[in-house]
Amino acid sequence: MTAFRSGFVSLVGRPNVGKSTLVNRIVGTKVAIVSDRPQTTRTQIRGVRTTAESQLVLLDTPGIHKPRTLLGERTNDRARATLAEVDVVCLLVEAGQAIGPGDRFVAKLVQQVDTPKILVVSKVDLASRVAIGEQLALVTGELGEFDAYVPLSGLTGDGVDALISELDARLPEGPEYYPGGVVSDQPEAFLVAELVREKLLRVARDELPHSITVVAEELEPERDDDVLRYEVKVLVERDSQKGMVIGKGGAVIKEAGTLAREELEALLGTQVFLDTAVKVERDWQRRAHSLDRLGY
Repeated sequence: MTAFRSGFVSLVGRPNVGKSTLVNRIVGTKVAIVSDRPQTTRTQIRGVRTTAESQLVLLDTPGIHKPRTLLGERTNDRARATLAEVDVVCLLVEAGQAIGPGDRFVAKLVQQVDTPKILVVSKVDLASRVAIGEQLALVTGELGEFDAYVPLSGLTGDGVDALISELDARLPEGPEYYPGGVVSDQPEAFLVAELVREKLLRVARDELPHSITVVAEELEPERDDDVLRYEVKVLVERDSQKGMVIGKGGAVIKEAGTLAREELEALLGTQVFLDTAVKVERDWQRRAHSLDRLGY
């Protein structure tokens, strides 16, 4: 009988290279929000993929970048700390983008640990075959030595099975860290808050200040209904930013809340009610006590 294998895999790279999309694809459901805005992922999100033979625990880390705030410093530190603590590290670079200083900086960090390393060329759906081949040839020599090189698209799924095979092959024998059926260790309230933030980023686009964060708390059920109820607070740093988040006549916050509620109902299989408000938390990205309280 083949021994069960399990382990932890860290996905690292500069911001916006497709880490969250890839985690969601491997897990088979949404556990991390996705946006084309850099530094969308701020916390270390675990996604879990379990089969009869193995269990992959995937760490979707914040994109490593040049920090401008205490929050940026903390997210960088969190991403770096995972490199030596996992069983496999996946470094992601984009197929259609030139290798830049950010890619080289993260690659240098990856090369400093003895952990098995896989280089993932992501977003191949946005690049030609020639560009993908050129990128593979380039990264092979420029970013150091890796145990495997995998081109893929987290969006379409092309190449993802090949990556899963490479990961499974490098897992040690081990226990089932999470029971079957568990796809993430994040609480439901965290998913609620993150989905509202994702939808705000989508609806407001460039008008939305990057310095928003969202917190959610489950409310007591009313009567005997099966509706999940959450109080959702969108936090901004300035009074002037509230109007951007709320939108004219409340259009932005209303549309984002509706989109988040509909996706939550599909994911959770039950009705959801969101009581959403916008509050000012001055300079929360730069205040240690605010970051501690918000879980950063």
